[in-house]
Amino acid sequence: QVRLVESGGGLVQAGASLTLSCTASGDSFSNYAVGWFRQAPGKEREFVAAINWAGTSPEYSDSVKGRFTISRDNAKDLVYLQMSNLKPADTAVYYCAADRVMYSVEAYYRATSYDHWGQGTQVTVSS
Repeated sequence: QVRLVESGGGLVQAGASLTLSCTASGDSFSNYAVGWFRQAPGKEREFVAAINWAGTSPEYSDSVKGRFTISRDNAKDLVYLQMSNLKPADTAVYYCAADRVMYSVEAYYRATSYDHWGQGTQVTVSS
């Protein structure tokens, strides 16, 4: 069973960039599709980005498209979320999630599609 650990969060000013990492252990990360989700205080967890096993065909929420980039390095069991032009609205706890099976593109967007989750990393963007 894969275990996930996020890192790279922090406090930045609006307009800055930050790169989050999701490290996997316990199983080969190349067997898993990976998604990034975030949850702000008082709000539901929302989809941010996802990537398939091969690292192709990334998916993004409309709110981050053009600013965030998801990528993976299967040789290192790592998935990255590069975030640029950060806004205060991006403030949240960011979680990576993984699952072996995705039956459709739409499945990548649903938190319920993922069985494995990290503990989250806080990203705070000040104005």
